[in-house]
Amino acid sequence: MKRNWALSILLVSLAVAAGTAQTNPKAVSEMVYLDGLTSVAEADFLNGYIAGINACSTLCGTKQLWNFPAAPANLPASQATSAPPAANAPQATPPAKVASAKPDQTANAAQSGEHAAASPNNDLGAVLATMNQSAAGFKSAQGDFLFETYQKVVDEKDQQQGRIYFRRGDKGVDAAFNVTGAAPKQVVYKDGKILIYEPKINQVTERDVSKNKSDVEAFLSLGFGARGNDLLRDYDVKMAGWETVDGVKTAKLELVSKSEKMRQTYNKILLWVDPERDVLLRQQFFEPSGDYRLAHYTNMKLNTKLSDDVFRLKTNGSTRTIKPQ
Repeated sequence: MKRNWALSILLVSLAVAAGTAQTNPKAVSEMVYLDGLTSVAEADFLNGYIAGINACSTLCGTKQLWNFPAAPANLPASQATSAPPAANAPQATPPAKVASAKPDQTANAAQSGEHAAASPNNDLGAVLATMNQSAAGFKSAQGDFLFETYQKVVDEKDQQQGRIYFRRGDKGVDAAFNVTGAAPKQVVYKDGKILIYEPKINQVTERDVSKNKSDVEAFLSLGFGARGNDLLRDYDVKMAGWETVDGVKTAKLELVSKSEKMRQTYNKILLWVDPERDVLLRQQFFEPSGDYRLAHYTNMKLNTKLSDDVFRLKTNGSTRTIKPQ
C-alpha cells in the first residue's frame, strides 16, 4: 500500500497548531517504514503521528521535540527506494536571494495601504497592504490540490491529490480536504474539531482542539484570507520576488516564525500568494532535517457559496468513531 506521507504531514501541521500530546517515535518509525501496511496499521500511524512527535512542543511548551522518525536500522534496501515524482509534479524551490524590508517601512506600508515605487522593500509593504484590503472581503475558497512530500532519510517523494474547501464565517474557519486515489480520506476541521474519515476501514478519528482553536485557524488561514499584518505579527517576512504560477503573477514570500519552538518544526515557509485575491497558489514548508512539503493549488474559485455538506463526513450507519486521548 502506498504510504500517505503528504496527508500525514498535513495532519502534523494541524497538530503543530493544536498542541496535542506526544507519542513514541520509535514505534512510529518501525510502523511507517514497513511495506504492505494494512489499512488498520496506516490508520494507527495517522492517529499516533497526529497525536504528537513534532506537534506538541510548538504550543504545549514541552522541552523534547521529535524530528520525523528516521528509518529503522534494519530497514531493507528495497524499502528505501525513491518513488518517482509524477510528470506534472511541482518542483521544490531552491533557496532564493531574498530582500527584506526594514520593520518600520514594512509595517507602515502594510497599515496605510500605500503602494510605493518598485523595489524589494516597497514591494513587500505593498503586497502586505493589498493582502490587508483583500482579506476584508474574503469569504471562501475551493479548488484542487497536489501535495508532494519529500523524506530526505530515504530520498523518497510521495504525492497525493484531491480537493480543498475553505470558508470563513462568524463562528470561525471551516476546512475540508478530500483526498482521492488508492487510499481515499476526508479530513474536516470544524467547530474546534479535526475529523478524519477513512472509508476503507469505515472509521472516524476525532480530535478536539478547541483549547487552541485560534492558533489552529490561524495556521489553516495561512495564504487563505490571511491579513498582511497577521503575517508580520507571527513571522519575520521577506519578499523573495515575483513569480508567475499558472499564469498568475504571485508574490513569493519567505516566512520564518518568531516562535523558536515552531522553527524547530518548520524553519522556513514559502508562500506564493496572489495578493489581489489574497489566495495561495503554492506553499512550501521546510524542516530542519531537510524534509519538505510542497502544496500546489489550482482551479481556485473564491467567495462562492459552499454547501454545508462539503464539511460533513460521508459516513454510514456502521461507521466506527474513535477519540484518542
